[in-house]
Amino acid sequence: MTNTMTNTLNGAEAMVRSLESHGVTHIFGLCGDTTLPFYDAMNRLDHGITHILTRDERSAAYMADGFSRVTGRVGVCEGPSGGGATYILPGLIEANESSYAVLAITTDISVGSYGKYPLTEVNQEVLMAPLTKFNTVIKRADHIPRMVRQAFRAMTTGRSGSAHLGLPYDIQYDDVQSDDIWGDPKHQSYPSYRAAPEPGAAETAVEAILTAKSPLIVCGGGVVISGAMEELGRLASRLDIAVGTSISGKGSLADTHPQSLGVVGSNGGTDETWEMMEGADLVVFMGCRAGSTTTSRWEAPKPGQRIVHFDNDPMTIGANYPTEVGVVADLKLALQAVNACLDSREGDMPSFGGAAKVADIKQRKFAKFEELANSKTEQVLPEQIIHALNRNLPDDAIVVSDPGTSCPYYNAYSQQKHPGRQYITNRAHGALGYALSASLGAWFGRPGAKVVGMMGDGSFNFTCGELETVVRCNAPITYVVFSNANFGWIKASQRDDCGKRYYNVDFNRTNHAAVAEAFGVKTWRVEKPEDLDHAIKEAFDHDGPTLIDVVCQALEEAAAPKGRAAPTRPHGAVRLRHPAGLCAP
Repeated sequence: MTNTMTNTLNGAEAMVRSLESHGVTHIFGLCGDTTLPFYDAMNRLDHGITHILTRDERSAAYMADGFSRVTGRVGVCEGPSGGGATYILPGLIEANESSYAVLAITTDISVGSYGKYPLTEVNQEVLMAPLTKFNTVIKRADHIPRMVRQAFRAMTTGRSGSAHLGLPYDIQYDDVQSDDIWGDPKHQSYPSYRAAPEPGAAETAVEAILTAKSPLIVCGGGVVISGAMEELGRLASRLDIAVGTSISGKGSLADTHPQSLGVVGSNGGTDETWEMMEGADLVVFMGCRAGSTTTSRWEAPKPGQRIVHFDNDPMTIGANYPTEVGVVADLKLALQAVNACLDSREGDMPSFGGAAKVADIKQRKFAKFEELANSKTEQVLPEQIIHALNRNLPDDAIVVSDPGTSCPYYNAYSQQKHPGRQYITNRAHGALGYALSASLGAWFGRPGAKVVGMMGDGSFNFTCGELETVVRCNAPITYVVFSNANFGWIKASQRDDCGKRYYNVDFNRTNHAAVAEAFGVKTWRVEKPEDLDHAIKEAFDHDGPTLIDVVCQALEEAAAPKGRAAPTRPHGAVRLRHPAGLCAP
């Protein structure tokens, strides 16, 4: 731990120095009246932090989220009081529920004016409390260093999540002793201070797995967050056990790994991958909460299927299924313990035949996909877009998707060649408008990688103003818009749930290429399948921001991979809108 200053600072300067002491390198945010001293401190001090001015506080939070996901470090965003505090909320709740460390600093009206009905007064402490892992409005300047340390401890330990610090205007001018400004280096990244399994827990889990006949591992985002991909791959290979994932769990294994089944459940799962969820006699959940999307609203595992559950959050164990063995620990340490247990066993290890089963399932799944992707059509099919991206994406590319049309197709049919976080989508709450901003945060976090942001045209119109920020930063991101002139998941659900009684889901077709070009983005408009490859290659080769506006098949006409159909619903309509399963049967 390091002390960095020796003189008295004001509160705004103390906040900057406290962030610096925790290794913060980027802040995404938007100016306001209450941020004047904070911005002045950032301007005057030599601190090595890059501030990215955004056009919307919601976008700032999404950028911090994307940055955090690809770096494993805390993403930081900031905004002013009043509307700034309310706009920043969607990004905070998404990060918190997805277990990513994002800190929001919202400046506030002066403590001295609380209760006097000043402009932009809102109770930030009450507002943020249910949405974050740690939250406080700092009432005294000398509390700033301690509250920053507490926020970083909360965000990076246990189940990682978001935090909020309110910074009133008047305390930004009050004195802070510089010798209280320090940070624990362990809290600069996460997970920090990892917890190992309790004695005997890993051994008990191994015994349960080895007594199964047809086990299946299902990984959530916890495996990638923990960096446990190598340990998982070793376990999967040595026992030849198939590994499925939730959407957030993509990257636990490479898509090309012999034991990698792919996404199971709704929104990217297919009937073929679902066969293994239904056929497993034991399901091992790893860093996965077994929520509605991964289990297709808890249709599987079914009663009688045994459950082993690994997670660093004890609240997830037994929340949805009777659990035979629960292992509460950091996933990397837990899998190391499992592998060590297997190393110590004498005799031959069982082989569960996962690779052969996975190969058969993938062959059948991709045969359907490639038939559509390679078909000769007048209009562009979503399958053709994904197929073209698979052909042209660099191996280290980062793909960011909004939860609209692009999401289930990429979930099901992507071909990520390496494990790790190379795919980002906001699966906790599924707000539209995420990908455009999160892509920029991901690029700042990993500037050497090609970043591709995918979205529907509904999503594009949520945040297209942020293209100015992308152009100002000259970020060589390629955006792909799936343009079908409606809110596709809702319209497809109205087809299946409401007998094609469509209501208020269509909007006018927009030339998104022309809109983006007006911001200074290099653009292409694609209306024929044969033009996809050329546009993608040119966009990837360009050294600045690019956008490809693809006029494609409407989702209600498409064969979207939406997972196992509920027995009482045609075409799996209950799966269409939200992976959280909000459209209950």
